Amino acid sequence: MTATYDCIATTTVAGTSTSSVSFTGINGSYTDIVFVCEIDGSVDDSTRIRFNSDTATNYSQTNLTGNGSTAASTRSSSIAQISLGIGTATNQTNVIGSINNYSNSTTYKTVLLRANNPAEIVAARVGLWRSTSAITSIEFFIASGNWVAGSTFTLYGIKAE
Repeated sequence: MTATYDCIATTTVAGTSTSSVSFTGINGSYTDIVFVCEIDGSVDDSTRIRFNSDTATNYSQTNLTGNGSTAASTRSSSIAQISLGIGTATNQTNVIGSINNYSNSTTYKTVLLRANNPAEIVAARVGLWRSTSAITSIEFFIASGNWVAGSTFTLYGIKAE
């Protein structure tokens, strides 16, 4: 069985910066979703993701981080979003994540992601959204501040064939 990646949507922050990038109307025709965020400049560590406009405390996460000399692990539960974990990015940073079984309506949704900020931090994170609803919208947002113009967000659907 091979997996096929289809580009579902892509958005590049243009001109004025914005605090939120959303993808809506995501259909359930794929097995999983992969997202790629290319952050083009300075943002702070309040970068987040949430699903279906759910702002309740239905999320949890486990984090592994390292900066070349120190490693750490933390856990948060009953929070209102999942952190992207990019540190205080001052240069090109990327986040690659997968949302497994996003359209399944009988299980909670798991997110696996890796953030790469070569000047500051590398982070691996597993997040859980405690909802059995199919994911139909994804919001990438900054709790304080804005995404930098030129930052790109792309969603890929994975079909098992």
